[in-house]
Amino acid sequence: MSRKTMVGGATIVTALALWYLATSVTQMISPGRFPSPADTWDAFRQITGAGYANGLLLDHVLRSVMLVSFGFLVAVCTGVPLGLWMGWSRRAEALINPVFLIIRPIPPLAWIPLAILWLGLGDAAKILVIWFAAFVPSVINAYTGVRNLDRTLVEAARMLGTPLLTFVREVLLPGASPMIFTGLRLSLQASWTTLVAAELVGAMTGLGRVLNAAQQDLYPGMILVGMIAVTLCGWLMTAALGMAERRALSWNIATQARD
Repeated sequence: MSRKTMVGGATIVTALALWYLATSVTQMISPGRFPSPADTWDAFRQITGAGYANGLLLDHVLRSVMLVSFGFLVAVCTGVPLGLWMGWSRRAEALINPVFLIIRPIPPLAWIPLAILWLGLGDAAKILVIWFAAFVPSVINAYTGVRNLDRTLVEAARMLGTPLLTFVREVLLPGASPMIFTGLRLSLQASWTTLVAAELVGAMTGLGRVLNAAQQDLYPGMILVGMIAVTLCGWLMTAALGMAERRALSWNIATQARD
């Protein structure tokens, strides 16, 4: 076990101990403001047993993961190619970048009223909002990755008459991949943040629905359970993305190790 892991584990244990002391032993924090470990455990048993907010915890988790996955994948399939195109083509940048600069500062949550107006209260509206939240970071980082390519390598490929598809596959994508994956991590984080807000309105199931129902019921223990579930889901999906990144960029890691 590495020192980093030991220090991280000790930090978590200390935080849990302080939580127990502050809520259950000294009661410095009242149960109405922040739940004790016992209250949180009772809420967890309720949502995994009898259910809460129209479903069991697994139902809410699967629903939220599905929405995040759809919105994230659509953002990746649209944002990354657009960012690569804008980064490589001056004409595409001149054509698209002014519009992108206009919509970029708009917070994703500001699209919720229009999404509901266009698509109703169903999943499509939530996916649209998640897509926008994940779309912007993916475009920006793909664009930056192309602009940071080694110019010498690009010129060498041009001099050799490399076909376009071969150039994209062998030069453009590998060179921009580190920045692309940075954008994907940011996009995934933005997807989860936006999902919870999107599910606060008009959702029958989902972790956002759990948080909204618990807030209306003044149920701090269930609020904390929902927050922990969001944290774990986001962490697991980020870890899976990190594994995919290490596999895809194994050549880059090996190069850095040699350097």
